[in-house]
Amino acid sequence: VQLQASGGGLVQAGGSLRLSCAASERTFIKYAMGWFRQAPGAEREFVSSISWSGGNTFYADSVKGRFTISRDNAKNTVYLQMNSLKPEDTAIYYCAAEPVLTQREVPTVPGEYDYWGQGTLVTVSS
Repeated sequence: VQLQASGGGLVQAGGSLRLSCAASERTFIKYAMGWFRQAPGAEREFVSSISWSGGNTFYADSVKGRFTISRDNAKNTVYLQMNSLKPEDTAIYYCAAEPVLTQREVPTVPGEYDYWGQGTLVTVSS
């Protein structure tokens, strides 16, 4: 599956952005999806993930209450709504996909995902 992330940009602290990740795979519904980010000099870290049905979602503690993950299986797209952005949210954001058998499988570790998008840069100014 090919993933195309978009929606990044420059925003002031306290602002909002919505990232999108479009998948090429017709069987998109069979994939758990995740968002990760990587700041300069840092390792890639988990942000959020969602089950194939959308019924199960997980968030990193650093983004809970500010970010919301969702998906539209009819459009083969997963979204990350980011509100109350902080300078420490500045990073390249990557979407990832992993084929799963059940909606209980919602990976939160980068190594558990087989497919990755190219990343979209989010810059939050103070």
